[in-house]
Amino acid sequence: MPAPAPEPAASVLRLGAVDAAPVAALLARYGLALAVVADGAPIPGSYWGEPEAGIIGGTVYARADTPLHSLLHEAAHLIVLPPPRRAAVHTDATDSVAEEDAVCVLQVLLGDALPGVGAARILADMDAWGYTFRLGSARAYLEHDAEAAWAWLQQQGLVDAARRLCLPV
Repeated sequence: MPAPAPEPAASVLRLGAVDAAPVAALLARYGLALAVVADGAPIPGSYWGEPEAGIIGGTVYARADTPLHSLLHEAAHLIVLPPPRRAAVHTDATDSVAEEDAVCVLQVLLGDALPGVGAARILADMDAWGYTFRLGSARAYLEHDAEAAWAWLQQQGLVDAARRLCLPV
């Protein structure tokens, strides 16, 4: 059983504060579905427990109080997996430290692809929530310590040489 999730930071952006349609559309481009769970209901496949997002197969589960960065992080776990592995996922998708590092970068890029959200907000929310990085912040990690993650994402065809997100058509 994983350790309990950190106490939610009140200031982080929640799914209920944004239009879920662009979030669902972004996930759909990667062959994923967004399932919005009723307020107060358990979130299926949540590794850390509510209000954190959950994953089962190709579906990301979230409630209105789910932090958007959590939803994007769990979606990124599914995005980096080949379809046969993705189909078998239930709750925990991490395969390696390299994959986890790449997922942290990818969640920022996904946030930047959402109208009215942006990378800066996702980075700030990651810090507020308690992500830890050697250089002290999510932004410092992204800009100065994530070379291996960027290379991993490029090798997977998820970012280009200019470190831009490669969105499927």
